Order: sequence, then C-alpha cells, then structure tokens
Amino acid sequence: MAAELKYYGHSCFELRTAGKSIIFDPFISPNPLAANIDINSLHPDFMLISHGHSDHIADAVQIARQSGCLVIGVWEVTEWFKAQGIDNVHPMNIGGARNFDFGRVKLVSAVHSSSFPDGSYAGNPCGFLVMNDELNFYYSGDTALHRDMKLIPEFAALDAACLCIGDNFTMGVDDALLASEFIRCDEIVGMHFDTFGYITIDHSAAQHVFRDKGKRLTLPAIGDTITI
Repeated sequence: MAAELKYYGHSCFELRTAGKSIIFDPFISPNPLAANIDINSLHPDFMLISHGHSDHIADAVQIARQSGCLVIGVWEVTEWFKAQGIDNVHPMNIGGARNFDFGRVKLVSAVHSSSFPDGSYAGNPCGFLVMNDELNFYYSGDTALHRDMKLIPEFAALDAACLCIGDNFTMGVDDALLASEFIRCDEIVGMHFDTFGYITIDHSAAQHVFRDKGKRLTLPAIGDTITI
C-alpha cells in the first residue's frame, strides 16, 4: 500500500505509512486558511516537531493530549511538552536516529532559529528523515538552503520531500529547487507558503521553475491528500 500525505496548511502534514499516522508541526486553529480542519478529529499515533516557533506547535499540546501520541523532537522540545503535562515523549537530537513502529527516524540539520512562544530557548531546529520499506521521506522543517542537505542521499534514496518555499523566513522557490538537487529528489511538496503576507507565492511560476528542471512541485490545497 502506498503512503499518503494529508495537508493541514502551512507546514502541517499527516503522513500515513506502515499502518501508522504521523503528524508534523501542527499549526491549524490559528490559521484562517485552515478553518475547515477540525483539530478535535485528529488522533495521530506520533507527532514530529521540528522547532519551537508558534506557527509549528500552536495545536501540538491539544492534539498530543487528545490522541496520546508519542511526541518526538529535540531534547528541549520534548522537555517543553513535559512541562505542559505531556509525558509521552521521545527526546532526540540532530544526527541521531531511532527505530519506531512505523520505521526509522533520523534528525538532520536545519538552519533557522527556534524559541517557544514565551521566548525561551527551544534547542536547535531540525528536519526529519522517515525511512521504512514503503518510502523514504524528508521533511525539511523551516530552513535556509545549506550544504548539509547533500548528506541526505547518503542516508536514503528519497521518494518525496517536503520543502519550505515561501521565502522571507526560509528558502524561497529558487533555493528549494537547489535543495532538491542536493537531496536528489524530483518529487517535492511545498510548505510554509501563503499563510502570511510575507510568504505568499505565485503558484504557477513556482511550479514552472521545478518543471523546467524535470521535477514536480506539488502545492496541495488544505485538506488534500497526496499519494507518495
């Protein structure tokens, strides 16, 4: 069975693979573009948090509490969840890998900043590699283009990747295209775009940039499910 990726807006996705559900960076209820998504209906098995900014954790505690999912992130992130009363956590850090029920997770570098909504330190931001017999998938988290991305093909031959493309706070389209070359992946799903005025993009132009290089950039509508 193929894996499925459902988009909840901004950088939030739910990956269904190996019979499990994994949600990434849940920012839904504060996003007016995602008003049709009912967060009360979300019951993932796992939650992966790339960093502490509010546009990546706004709904994380509620979803973790209602689902009982295992929260995975860097040490500082999981300690913050514990302080919110969420004890089902698994701390990791960049460069580390671990086997879970759905496959192997490896934390990889992201070049960004990371703090919690109160301004406290949230550790280093990260991206995630999810690897199993069904797929090899890269979620970049918020990041600039950086040369450590060239290491990713050493770890896994990717089937698909979620890359931030909104510019201003992260990579823009041109840098994301170069990132796709670094990671040797032709199937790219865009994220971190259109949510705020700072990161609105021209969809057609962005897809044309990738298509000219023989790659596909998918820009899902909120609520869409992609087979990968």
